[in-house]
Amino acid sequence: MVRILIVGSGGREHALAWKLKQSPLVERLYIAPGNGGTALEGTNVPIKDDDLPGIVTFAKEKGIDLVVAGPELPLVLGLADALATESIPCFGPDAYSAQLEGSKAFAKTIMRESGVPTADFRVFDDPMEAKDYLNSIETPIVVKADGLAAGKGVIVAKTREEALAAVDDIMVKKVFGSAGDHVVIEEALRGEEASFLAFCDGETVVPLPSSQDHKAVGEGDTGPNTGGMGAYSPAPILPRADYEKTADLVLRPIIKTLKAKGSNFVGMLYAGLMYTDKGPYVLEYNVRFGDPECQPLLMRLESDLAEIMLACVKGRLKDVEVTYTKKTAMCVVMAAKGYPGSYPKGMPISGIADAETLGDVKIFQAGTRIDNDRTVTSGGRVLGVTALGESLKTAQALAYKAVDKVHFENAYIRRDIGDKGLKY
Repeated sequence: MVRILIVGSGGREHALAWKLKQSPLVERLYIAPGNGGTALEGTNVPIKDDDLPGIVTFAKEKGIDLVVAGPELPLVLGLADALATESIPCFGPDAYSAQLEGSKAFAKTIMRESGVPTADFRVFDDPMEAKDYLNSIETPIVVKADGLAAGKGVIVAKTREEALAAVDDIMVKKVFGSAGDHVVIEEALRGEEASFLAFCDGETVVPLPSSQDHKAVGEGDTGPNTGGMGAYSPAPILPRADYEKTADLVLRPIIKTLKAKGSNFVGMLYAGLMYTDKGPYVLEYNVRFGDPECQPLLMRLESDLAEIMLACVKGRLKDVEVTYTKKTAMCVVMAAKGYPGSYPKGMPISGIADAETLGDVKIFQAGTRIDNDRTVTSGGRVLGVTALGESLKTAQALAYKAVDKVHFENAYIRRDIGDKGLKY
């Protein structure tokens, strides 16, 4: 029996807590800081996800056997390294490997070294040099803040003026703070995106089913990018028959390169892919479960998640069978009106239990908290309404049926989640 601490407070962390709670191996489950949904699965702890000393102290005091990092920030700050000094295993990479997400320049350089297909790029630390370069090339072009920018540091500039303005915002005005000390400028790729995640133990890589996220706030992929307005799995553009071939192309070479540099990548490696007319190219890597991709992926996972994660930290992933249902899962995010800009908080939520009586439906809470025994909104992405179906069409219909049973004031959803997959 093991004691597990999950770090984070979003829908992903609720999904992780829900799945880990099902394991007969788990004795106690803590979530720091958690949300209204995680409180239903384990014990919330008032420690912020970037409070590394607080997390380590709590893990020592409670005899935690495994820490599971939800978001990227604690990993980039060195959570796994800090825990290692106390011999506490962490499902998540060390700070060196976490640069795959923490530094876009680092990630692109590792891709180039590993022979992974990715857009051609240049890195700049001087805004004038970056602008001179932009004046010499064709648009559209992609301008990226090097560091973490809460998913908002990537600008696809259709014109030279937009690209120059992006450099100004990132490097001169510092709208993303120190994340904009460097910029990556790369060619714009055209195609359809897919997410491809895998469990890793530093040697063995076991891919999960494909999935597809919906980043833009508006239907038809319009408007500003968000943390994700919905996702489904599998994504028809990356069929099951191609999983191993794709893992050999975009996942295993990265693990091998990092290992050669002295860093064993343990945890979840996430490749964001763009399917072009020349095949898949890697847009970015993440070093944790995606949110909301985590929700449909864990709805489909049939194996014991705790067993898989423990095998990863012990270097025994090859000994564990990872299985999942052939059914399709889909997650629709219910957001607060105004997100990703400013939005109201504290609105009571009703209908969650009602929606879950539909069967094959689970509502994962993200921006929620408990207020006098009521569940109220506390963030921009409030809920992830997730459903399983025999096909994408049935999963989509069930997810939206569940959405219509849940209510909070001025709830906003996209009504076209999954439509891209239905055209196949």
